[in-house]
Amino acid sequence: MKAAIIGGGVIGGGWAARFLLNGWDVAVFDPDPDAPRKIDAVLDNAKLSLPALSDVPLPAMGQLSFAASLAEAVTGADYIQESVSERLDLKHRVYAEIQKVSPDTPLGSSTSGYKPSQLQEGAINPATIFVAHPFNPVYLLPLAEVVPSPASDAALIERVKDTLRGIGMFPLHVRKEIDAHIADRFLEAVWREALWLVKDGIATTEEIDEAIRMGFGLRWGQMGLFETYRIAGGEAGMKHFLEQFGPCLTWPWTKLMDVPDFNDELVDLIAGQSDAQSGHHTIRELERIRDSNLVGFLRVLKDRDWGAGRVLKAHDAARRDAVQTPDADAPLVRLQVLPSWIDYNGHMTESRYLFAGSETSDTLLRLIGADMDICRGRAQLLHRRNPHPPSGRGETGRSSDRIGAGAGRG
Repeated sequence: MKAAIIGGGVIGGGWAARFLLNGWDVAVFDPDPDAPRKIDAVLDNAKLSLPALSDVPLPAMGQLSFAASLAEAVTGADYIQESVSERLDLKHRVYAEIQKVSPDTPLGSSTSGYKPSQLQEGAINPATIFVAHPFNPVYLLPLAEVVPSPASDAALIERVKDTLRGIGMFPLHVRKEIDAHIADRFLEAVWREALWLVKDGIATTEEIDEAIRMGFGLRWGQMGLFETYRIAGGEAGMKHFLEQFGPCLTWPWTKLMDVPDFNDELVDLIAGQSDAQSGHHTIRELERIRDSNLVGFLRVLKDRDWGAGRVLKAHDAARRDAVQTPDADAPLVRLQVLPSWIDYNGHMTESRYLFAGSETSDTLLRLIGADMDICRGRAQLLHRRNPHPPSGRGETGRSSDRIGAGAGRG
């Protein structure tokens, strides 16, 4: 499979890394002569972090190439992702050139603001153009807002969603197009309020960031907005929460649509505080810190089969099912040793040795056909034969428990 990535900046580079590390060949077109260096930097970060999210070996990395033209990049592509600057006229020119060569190939845009109907204006084949808006870093965060318009090909959109799931993403189908889609509308509201808090001297940039990352940011990361507020309502649930806090909506708590003048004074104030907060780290260092934290956070969610972690588990399961019987000389299981598996002596902990052995046993059982259904049926048969073992002689029951637990890891 081949993906064409048009635009090799931060977002385009993230898309390229996501596709490459999931086994796709990727052709990048970007007239910037520095694009290969930038893509390589993003790919290096992705290689360090994305494999740490998976308990299943990633496929062999695809082939990366840099095309000399748009036509070369999109020729033979199964999927095209555009990540050029947020200028509608530029996007229209790019689409026209792409569709001269590949008019029927799915063409997603990373735009954070434009509606698909705007992108489709004047296109050779508007039905194949849609929004696929990701979040940075694209190679780690699973969300992609998939936004069609009434002119979009519904069947093509469903195939696109399958493609995104195939590279470990969560395609959120936005049912009705709107400026800035869903997530960025929230971000813009928070951003506006934050500007006022800084301008009015109520909080610094660091204090605002602490309020997010030490509090509701962690809640939002695994429950979102409405589920969080439902819990805030106690046993009475969301209705009680709305009855209690609904009147607050009329109180002057925010200035959401009252935006401060974006003048040099405010820019200098924000930039100065941000420099004081984070200037001792380079951007690359901050990216690696961010990625490492996200890996840890996402793996916790994955262990609990919750939120974004559920997407990771489903992606592992799909790839595990697709793995063919290994060659006789190949290792039965490949596991990546994560930093959290290492003790203070630099050795892997005993619990992880046991985990590795369990994964190997489960893989062997699956290969010989002793999967979860077989083990579950065996346990049920044993239970029917002896549903009430005599006191002091529960060996049969314990044996069935062991069988179920051993196979359950698969």
